[in-house]
Amino acid sequence: MSDIVITTLAERPELAGRLWDMADSWPEFAQHDALAWLLYPRMVAEFPEYVLIATDGDVVVARGFSLPFAQHAPGRDGVLPAQGWDAILMWAFSDQRRGIRPDTVSAIEISVAVDRQGQGLSGLMLAAMRDNARARGFAEAVAPVRPSAKSAEPDTSIHEYAYRTREDGLPYDPWLRVHVRAGGVVDSVAPLSMTVNGSLDQWRAWTGLPFDAPGPVHVPGALTPVHCAPEQGYAVYVEPNVWVRHSLA
Repeated sequence: MSDIVITTLAERPELAGRLWDMADSWPEFAQHDALAWLLYPRMVAEFPEYVLIATDGDVVVARGFSLPFAQHAPGRDGVLPAQGWDAILMWAFSDQRRGIRPDTVSAIEISVAVDRQGQGLSGLMLAAMRDNARARGFAEAVAPVRPSAKSAEPDTSIHEYAYRTREDGLPYDPWLRVHVRAGGVVDSVAPLSMTVNGSLDQWRAWTGLPFDAPGPVHVPGALTPVHCAPEQGYAVYVEPNVWVRHSLA
């Protein structure tokens, strides 16, 4: 791991075109969140100091996105939103547009190249994201965590899964464990953190599944079942995340 270099995109803007060089483990349907399509390019262009990229020599091995937002603005009052990931994307750009001073940094994504997973890179990226927020004067970072093993239990309530622990007291979920070991504290559940909707043909293309019967559909990589409504011609996936708070003091 000694050859891994993690920098912000602001420090190395020439890497902007290489953020998606690596193969990651996101399921295909997750690439079709409408807010991501709209705002990821803007994160790269407008918040490069909050975009992290890890390289090993000339190879991109991990990336991380974060955004500053005003957690304690009127009407938010320090409560992390049930809409999780989607809400932070909207809040951060709304705050920027209106000139509202941010007081918190939220993680948006940390992804590791498929062939480099299991080597501790996710923990390094999380530490770098925390350090970057601290260096910019923030006292707290938060993360709408996508629990990595929840897809093996799509029918389990996220409210039960989020607080499940092992005998040593650490979270059952591996990605939540990384956050807690780094000093994070599980705060709450974001039950509708990301919403992906599409026509039946789109879902068939994304998953290879028939999507021809009404009701829940178990899709590989999905944390909860996808709701299929063939009589209406669409299906909707609502993804839950788990809010984790990181004190940077």
